[in-house]
Amino acid sequence: MTSIDLNTTTITRLSQHIQKKEISPVEVIDIFLNRIEQAQEKLNPFITILDEQARQAAKKAEDEITKGRYRGPLHGIPFAAKDLFFTAGVKTTCGTRILADFVPNEDATVISRLVDAGAILIGKANMHEFAFGTTNLNPHYGNVRNPWNSDCVSGGSSGGSAVAVATGCALLALGTDTGGSIRIPAALCGIAAIKPTFGRISKHGVYPLCWSLDHPGPMTRTVADTAIALECLAGYDPKDPCSQSVRVGDYAAGLTGDIRGVRVGVPDTFYFDAIDPEVKAGVEAAIDRIRELGATVMPIHIPDLETAAAATLMILSAEAAACLEKFHRTRPDEIGKDVRERLDLGALHLAASYLKAQRIRRKVQRNFAEAFSRVDVLITPGVSIAAPRLSDNTVRVDEADIPVGVALTRCTRIFNLAGLPSVSVPVGLTESGLPIGMQVAGKAFDEATVLRVAEAYQRHIYQTEHWPDLS
Repeated sequence: MTSIDLNTTTITRLSQHIQKKEISPVEVIDIFLNRIEQAQEKLNPFITILDEQARQAAKKAEDEITKGRYRGPLHGIPFAAKDLFFTAGVKTTCGTRILADFVPNEDATVISRLVDAGAILIGKANMHEFAFGTTNLNPHYGNVRNPWNSDCVSGGSSGGSAVAVATGCALLALGTDTGGSIRIPAALCGIAAIKPTFGRISKHGVYPLCWSLDHPGPMTRTVADTAIALECLAGYDPKDPCSQSVRVGDYAAGLTGDIRGVRVGVPDTFYFDAIDPEVKAGVEAAIDRIRELGATVMPIHIPDLETAAAATLMILSAEAAACLEKFHRTRPDEIGKDVRERLDLGALHLAASYLKAQRIRRKVQRNFAEAFSRVDVLITPGVSIAAPRLSDNTVRVDEADIPVGVALTRCTRIFNLAGLPSVSVPVGLTESGLPIGMQVAGKAFDEATVLRVAEAYQRHIYQTEHWPDLS
């Protein structure tokens, strides 16, 4: 049997061993379930662990592959799903006590697509309650801790998904991103992830927080793995009214490592303001390396970014209050304090304020469209700070105390407003050993270029060959 080093392996590597029958899916699942047992005690990434279901699926995959029916690079690969993706016959709690016994009768579209590709669901990942938060401090199912320093947050709301991937409990995890909830934990935990274009991946069977800002997406260890996952997940779904019928690219084949001539824009305002000096230095060094790889790097001005950030928060707050109105009205005492306070605030917003924010959104989309007429991608910090401690309510940046939630979402949330694809890729560590993330964003439905730039950087410059070791 081929051995697996869970501190270094990826989908790209493991799938080759499975295809060649050097290791069986049954052996793979047993190895990963053992890792989950270690991680769960220390970091708490899962709400539900599907050991028996995963073993049964692994036996089926082993039988298919033995008989020559290999389905592709996800066949036999274990994946986790944030616990707001519907799973038939398996509880889906959304990280709240209110839905502790909710068992859907069908799978979310993205779950079905992964299962059809042969991937094996190994567990439902812990999350910030109702996905309405950025730290993954959860009063009902326990806090998710950062694998690089367990005194720090994992980021949220898809923190359990990020930790599952970073620690080798799964090689792929599904998350959702409303203001950064895929990219924030990816950046803080040192993995790769993508928030695709709005409408690129189906939201059918995904419990909503904010109808017009929610984006499902994959979280993996490398950008190359992210491309493999996105090919499976993307595509039109008639069950989702937001789904767009736009051709899905061969994302993995486009990862050539060559970015000569790609036009990279670096915003001259907002993104590099109010930022930790180590994070800024790390991202600027990464931009220099991208220039050395042959990309054309230029400053670019995008107006109204402060206004855009405020509009994003308005829309999120108002729509979340509407989505969760029933629970907020009838069972408020069962909702965690931080989420309940956000819902209280959202319920106070006026319709006029919400509509003004939507008008700003259209202006912001035009501003980004104009920027992308001059550049192919934008590069910004992924998160403006490294992972804060579990006990931190504020962080000190530029001699000012900033609320943790504001600092974590500053660089991510505007791309939700614009609905544009954005990849988080690790670019190094702080002096204290915490990951730094860089964000590569692109024009609508041009995930191929965004992935190409991020993967070229990771391939040539920053190779994360050793994730947090739980052995």
